[in-house]
Amino acid sequence: MLTTKMLDEMEAGEIIATGETVDSPDGINMTNSGKALRWVAVRGGGIPDWTIYIHWAESSVEWIKRSGDKVIGQRHIEKLVTCTPEAFKRYRY
Repeated sequence: MLTTKMLDEMEAGEIIATGETVDSPDGINMTNSGKALRWVAVRGGGIPDWTIYIHWAESSVEWIKRSGDKVIGQRHIEKLVTCTPEAFKRYRY
């Protein structure tokens, strides 16, 4: 579970977690293609905030970190990264 203490102790730009899900209403619905998506949760570069980027699973973790689409919506964010309410408040939209 991601906490504010963990965010405070991480390096700027550090990858928090990564994984795969499906592009569907049961996963993270982008285009409802049924294709695999890869996501990357990243600690912010300045202040200890964080965000999740996502793209097709064929893309590398590093590419998604630099150029992926940002995940929005509390339900989607919490589906990918379990976090405390305080850590969620630091999510960068």
